[in-house]
Amino acid sequence: MKIQDFVDMQEFRRMISTWAVATGMAAVAIGADGKYISEQYNFTDFCKAMRANPKGCARCEKGDKCAHDGAYTCHAGLSDFAVEMTVNGEKLGCILGGQVMRDMPPEELSRKTAREIGMNEEEYIALLKKVNSRSSEVVDASVKLLRNLMNYFIQSEYTKNQTKHIYTNLVDGVNETNELVDTIKKETSTLRSIQSRQKILALNASIEAARAGDKGAGFAVVASEVGKLSERSSVVNKNIEEVVNRISEVVTAMQQKKV
Repeated sequence: MKIQDFVDMQEFRRMISTWAVATGMAAVAIGADGKYISEQYNFTDFCKAMRANPKGCARCEKGDKCAHDGAYTCHAGLSDFAVEMTVNGEKLGCILGGQVMRDMPPEELSRKTAREIGMNEEEYIALLKKVNSRSSEVVDASVKLLRNLMNYFIQSEYTKNQTKHIYTNLVDGVNETNELVDTIKKETSTLRSIQSRQKILALNASIEAARAGDKGAGFAVVASEVGKLSERSSVVNKNIEEVVNRISEVVTAMQQKKV
């Protein structure tokens, strides 16, 4: 199951974008397969430059795939987070973000990282110093807000989709039931025709028995049994018609209540 299968993705992305702007943090959503399912919202210039660098991008993407639920420190020393998105216990992806600073990493460590990935050291440090500063308490509160907001939204979208699916099946079931009722009505009409022929057969057998006298005893027995069968068929047929009519009434009432 994918989030895209049942969620209004335009609204999904709008909510993440709004959260990113409101908190001053970055955010991006990825599916369970690790592929991005949203744009990169409010990314810092530092992280944009890092991801524009082949070696830096490889480190960032590796961190994205290994991210665990909650707040953590990325390879460059920034405070990041991952928020898992689940439905009925099934993980469908996560939202990654943060890109804020709690404490500036040692300058020599930053220069070392810049050299390792082939970035200009001065540019690297200048971009790093432009990153917003946030306390652990603010980051944790923002992450909790995003987790509740998005998971409530996703669960609501899933429930709405399931309800629509059930309703569609119900409508299809009602229509199919109606077709079956029509079929049964046709069959009961056939039963009435057979019942009428049984009565005629019983009557003819009785006439033949009377004509044959003592030798027609066998006809009399057949006439009696056919007559009884006809009466039993009449009772069964009447019961079937009553049940079918009741089903037809219920189905009609359900169709009239469709929204």
